[in-house]
Amino acid sequence: MSTITPAALQSERPPIIPNSFNANQPTTIRLYPLSNYTFGVKETQPEEDPSVIARLDRLNDHYEKHGMRRTCEGILVCHEHNHPHILMLQIANAFFKLPGDYLHPEDDEIEGFKRRLDERLAPVGSLGEGNKAADWEIGDCLAQWWRPNTETFMYPFVPAHITRPKECKKLYLIQLPETKILSVPKNMKLLAVPLFELYDNTQRYGPQLSAIPHLLSRYNFEFVNENGEVVAQTPTAGQEGYRPKTRVLAGGNEDVDMKTDEDQKWDEVKKEGSGAQ
Repeated sequence: MSTITPAALQSERPPIIPNSFNANQPTTIRLYPLSNYTFGVKETQPEEDPSVIARLDRLNDHYEKHGMRRTCEGILVCHEHNHPHILMLQIANAFFKLPGDYLHPEDDEIEGFKRRLDERLAPVGSLGEGNKAADWEIGDCLAQWWRPNTETFMYPFVPAHITRPKECKKLYLIQLPETKILSVPKNMKLLAVPLFELYDNTQRYGPQLSAIPHLLSRYNFEFVNENGEVVAQTPTAGQEGYRPKTRVLAGGNEDVDMKTDEDQKWDEVKKEGSGAQ
């Protein structure tokens, strides 16, 4: 499989195409450029709990009344310079999370999740302008994380001694349309974080978010430009001289450069790539 599609290939030495290597492969995901989307801000959505202890107390109350809490979060993927980026929220310039939240006890899983996504990302007044409520394409469930007790730790499995977990969090792939308007509350930032920065970066993003590149590795991607043309496909190839970095889309003014150790990783990757040619 060629990285650059034949229509966009400019090299005088086209690659050697091996035999098919797509057995039992999931559906190819089409990614649209970040520039196709419009981002804005809306009214502040204050956090429900003033502290971690208060949040865990509320979780315990929920469990006593309704049983295990169900939480859904979305992995929204687009691309810039033919490199996948994940849309995520940043709270108080420190805490990163995916769009979504816990479901109300009476909610259907998918419909309740769509309403939660609307609360976080749908622009104010958009429904009166012809846009549909809960207009989200919910894809595969990519991961399940379990909270065995009323504590901060979650695991991608249920520990053997646990029979009544307090919370299950599902991460769903959200297939973004070609264009969409998204708005983020004033007290949050909406970021576009490259997969390269998330990978093996538990120190900054935690185990759930840093595992996203692993979860997405099962898919092949098609990268579409602003004209709707497929210009690249998995395996990905960024533009020459481009270094992925986190983009602040709404709620802030400055993009975020990767850390020094990430810069070193990127340099090593480029060095290995040049040596393999």
